[in-house]
Amino acid sequence: MAELEHHRPGLSRRRLLRGATLLGAAGLGITAVSRMDGHDAAADPKPDPSYPPLHWIPASTANYTVSNRPGAYPVDLVIIHVTQATFPTTMKIFKDPSSKVSAHYAIASADGYIGQFVREKDVAWHAGNWNHNTRSIGIEHEGWVDKPEYLTDAMYRASAKLTAAICDRYAIPKTRGHIIGHVEVPGTDHTDPGRYWDWNRYLRLVNEA
Repeated sequence: MAELEHHRPGLSRRRLLRGATLLGAAGLGITAVSRMDGHDAAADPKPDPSYPPLHWIPASTANYTVSNRPGAYPVDLVIIHVTQATFPTTMKIFKDPSSKVSAHYAIASADGYIGQFVREKDVAWHAGNWNHNTRSIGIEHEGWVDKPEYLTDAMYRASAKLTAAICDRYAIPKTRGHIIGHVEVPGTDHTDPGRYWDWNRYLRLVNEA
């Protein structure tokens, strides 16, 4: 999304820091996994081959709402964002308890690396609209809305496979009515994923996956 923000009213929106240097996986507490919902191995050792490889990078618990979806809230949307920052900066923001923002997933531009920051059962703070937060999975994409060179084939394909698996899990139709951009969330002033995001290509890849 063009500006990462808290979902709750009355709290200021926070712009992402720019230009962070790449941080090592060990220093970020990354655990490589390949399983549904990206749990760390100790919490959920059962893999799900329908999901692409995920890397569990837990967001600060101050940046999302613990829940029990889809029991607590039905999940019927996938919301597509662009970070307006590098992937390492996005990781730092999600792990910072003062930022009050998170998404379930973020995808790196160069190689389609997928980090999971919030479990799907929990409510990430990504949409700027509480109702949409409760009913959605948020996926961030590394890049800037005015820099189409960040929209790589690797990122599109990794994201499409992830979205397809999420849609299958929750029986979400793989259509533009249920896979939306942050710009389409009611009340938002955000423009992401921006005019360079190729929705036709993305929906085709989601349905092929």
